[in-house]
Amino acid sequence: MLNALKELFRPAPPAPGPRVPDGTRYYVIGDIHGRLDLFEAMIDAVEADIAEAGGKDDGAHESRIVLLGDLVDRGPDSRGVLAATREWQRQRNVRVLAGNHEEMFLQAFEKPEILRHFLKHGGRETILSFGLSRKRFNTLDIDDLFAMLPGLVPQEERDYIASFEEMIVAGDYVFVHAGIDPSQPLEGQKRSDLLWIRDRFLDHEGPLEKVVVHGHTIFDRVMDCGNRIGIDTGAFRSGVLTALVLEADQRRIMQACKHDAGEVEIFQGDRAR
Repeated sequence: MLNALKELFRPAPPAPGPRVPDGTRYYVIGDIHGRLDLFEAMIDAVEADIAEAGGKDDGAHESRIVLLGDLVDRGPDSRGVLAATREWQRQRNVRVLAGNHEEMFLQAFEKPEILRHFLKHGGRETILSFGLSRKRFNTLDIDDLFAMLPGLVPQEERDYIASFEEMIVAGDYVFVHAGIDPSQPLEGQKRSDLLWIRDRFLDHEGPLEKVVVHGHTIFDRVMDCGNRIGIDTGAFRSGVLTALVLEADQRRIMQACKHDAGEVEIFQGDRAR
C-alpha cells in the first residue's frame, strides 16, 4: 500500500529537452559582419573541438556547421570572410544562411538609390574590402560608384552570395537569420520575415513549432528564451563572435573574443561571457 502511494505521488519525470538528430553535432555561428579575425579564430576552435572528439565524419558521427547570415558589412574584411567560408566548405559540411545584409548587398547592384542605402548600413566597409581604396572611394559620387560596382565584385562572388539558404531544420531546432512569423507554420514563412523580422518574433512568448536559433538582433549575451535562442553578440563592435554547439539534447557555447591588446581568446562553457 505504501509503495503504491509512493508511486502515485512520485513527481513526473522532466519533459525531454529539444534535440538535434542522433550522431550529429551542430556548430551554429552568429553574425560575423566582416570580422575575419574572429571568424578565423572560431574556425580553428571548431576544428580543434572536432579533433578532440575524435574528428569523425563517417556518417554515424558528423559535425555540421551553420552560419546564420550577415557575413558581410560593418566589419573590415567582408571579402575575406566570404573567402574563408568557401575554403571551409571545401573541408567540412558548412551551410550558410542569407542575412538581410547579404540581401542589401545584392540589391545594391540594381539601383543607385539602393546602393546609397546599403552604404549607410555598413556597405562602405564591404566595398572597400573588395580592393577600392578609401581615397578613391571618397572621390566618387553615387552614380560613379554604382557604375564601378560590377567590376569590383565579380559575378561569381554575387552568385555565391545569392546561393545562401533561408532556413535549416535540425531535429527540434530550426536555424534562421532573423526569426520567424509566429503566426505561420515553418513551411509558410516569407523570406522577408526570415531575413528581417524583429518585434513580432522577439515579443512572442508562447511555444513555437521548433526552437528557433537566430541572429540579426544584437544581445550582450546569448539570449535563451526557451522558444528561441539569439546568438548575435555584435561581433563587429563588441569583438565577441558566438557559436552555439548542439549535440543530442545538450547545449554549450563557444566564443571568440578579441582583447584590447589585439589577442583573440576562445571561451567555452554552458553560459556566455
